[in-house]
Amino acid sequence: MLFTALTVVFIAATMFTAGLGTTLEALRSVLANIPLLALALLANLAAVPLLGWGIGALFGLPTAAYIALVLAAASPGGPFGAKLAMVQSGDVTAGAAMQVLLATIGSLTFAPTANAILSAADVGQGVTLDIATLVGTVALLQLLPFAIGLLLSHCAIPTARAWHPAAAALSNVTFLLVLIGMLLGNWRDVTALLGSLTLLAGAALAATAFAAGTLLATGPPIRRTTMGGVTAVRNAGPALAAIGIAFADQPAILGALAAILLSGLAVTVPTAAVLNSRRNRSPSSQPDRLTRTPPS
Repeated sequence: MLFTALTVVFIAATMFTAGLGTTLEALRSVLANIPLLALALLANLAAVPLLGWGIGALFGLPTAAYIALVLAAASPGGPFGAKLAMVQSGDVTAGAAMQVLLATIGSLTFAPTANAILSAADVGQGVTLDIATLVGTVALLQLLPFAIGLLLSHCAIPTARAWHPAAAALSNVTFLLVLIGMLLGNWRDVTALLGSLTLLAGAALAATAFAAGTLLATGPPIRRTTMGGVTAVRNAGPALAAIGIAFADQPAILGALAAILLSGLAVTVPTAAVLNSRRNRSPSSQPDRLTRTPPS
């Protein structure tokens, strides 16, 4: 219960912080960038699911781990994506907007995508989900806090500037607590998979997804790597729902999913930190995220 509450606070605080640091003009420029949107959809809805399928087959994963990897790969728009944009000092406006958009669309595409891959691989069974519930969850936890922050940044700029440091600090603290909670809550599942290829498969999916998201993006490097981070982070919500509904909460699949998500974060968080370090050594490359965003 405590971990769930921390996760909710982390997601809401992260999206609220992203909204406070965004302007309507910057958001409009991102959403009107058709090539960027098209490439992000291609990367997240097609390339990464295919990567998950290929990596699972290449590594010869057991059935439970294979299912978990496919479910993760088919579920874009993880809330950690916006956080990674902040960690790497990236294009937070583009990252947050794309993450919300992908989470919403992913609520609709997740089940048919996972079904198609599992059926083609002759693994698992039909995945059915309450799409309305998934869309409502995205709207409540991600879209609404982002919209409130955006409204403040547009209508009350001094308030947005004053609240931004505290909101960012809350996002940072809860981010660390959620990571610790994931490690403590799933350490048995993760350690049980040591020596298997499941952890390596999760890391490989995150690394190749980061590369795919970066390559399939437009604009300067700061925006491209932001898209890479958003692409590398998958949305656990639909995957967990599918395991509960279609696979009766099988412990082996749940444990494999936890291991895959954690090994993915073990790749993406240090990558974002390295990018942040490099950008902090070049102050001239940093945009003022409360006033503008990098050009496309």
